[in-house]
Amino acid sequence: MKEKAIAPDPDIYAVTEGFAPDDWQSETTSIGSSLYRGCYENGRRYQTLREVSYVPSDDQQFEAYEAGHITALNMDSNRENPLFRSPVGKHIKHVLDIGTGKGSWAVDVADLFQKATVRGVDLFPPPINWMPPNCVLEVDDILQPWTWQQPFDLIHMRNLDAAFTPEENARLYQQCYNNLQPGGWIEQLEISHKFHSEDNSWPEHCHVKDWERLMTSAAAKSGRPLDLYHRFPSLIKQTGFVDIHVEEAKWPVGPWPRDKQLKEAGSVNLGHWLTGMEGYAMYLFTKYGSPTAWSKEEVQVHLARVRKELVDPRYHLYHTVKRVWARKPMPEEDLIKIEVE
Repeated sequence: MKEKAIAPDPDIYAVTEGFAPDDWQSETTSIGSSLYRGCYENGRRYQTLREVSYVPSDDQQFEAYEAGHITALNMDSNRENPLFRSPVGKHIKHVLDIGTGKGSWAVDVADLFQKATVRGVDLFPPPINWMPPNCVLEVDDILQPWTWQQPFDLIHMRNLDAAFTPEENARLYQQCYNNLQPGGWIEQLEISHKFHSEDNSWPEHCHVKDWERLMTSAAAKSGRPLDLYHRFPSLIKQTGFVDIHVEEAKWPVGPWPRDKQLKEAGSVNLGHWLTGMEGYAMYLFTKYGSPTAWSKEEVQVHLARVRKELVDPRYHLYHTVKRVWARKPMPEEDLIKIEVE
């Protein structure tokens, strides 16, 4: 995996491996510009580093990522550290954020742990003009062999459902395991794409339910099923992690809760879904829609109906969120396990 350090200027994303020093300016400017431009389909911009990626990498999608990040912070605003649960202590040195998106989580962790080096990696350059000096945002394919020299104390992932095939998921967890310090932690947060009503306030047959069913079908056809939410705790265990903690919570969609914290979180979360839904659906429905591939206009009409239901104040909607954090065992724990077996 080639390590690509990101500078604030979108025209100078530097590829730090494989070029002589004299080649830096000419070679990296060309490659960086190509990565930053991406490719366009149905009015949305997609990354070009990997052949397949169904989620766009444009301003609208980055706005959705930011709303999702703020929702997560609001839901955990009563915690001293709302960014993660892993008990890594205050002296961590190396942190990796996989699928960093806009880079908000990585930037916030770098602010909180100023003596740590925090790396965020994704397939497309994030639209960011400033970051803490201890934060490095990189463009790379995480499924390729990792070339970072230092093992990590914490590896964080969020919202990767349907990003990989089942085989790629298994390989990713193994790479995380191999590149963590003994005693280091992995943490992952996934959002369910299925909505529920807190008080049975919405009809069983509606456009939102149709969207859920269609998304599940299209993702399965694509070879990247929407089932990681249910599988990733067991995948983490199968990889060899121990001290596995699983936490599930309800995130409101809309400002319907009476509690002030939940009302604020629900308002932002509603914005997250209204802004991000097209990004998740456009590629899948126009490629793998049921019964046949949809047109761009058909997707937009369907999503307009879905959004209308989401903003309806009569429907008190929520979805669940699952967080898992687990530890890589120390060498002596592995020896004990072998002896017992």
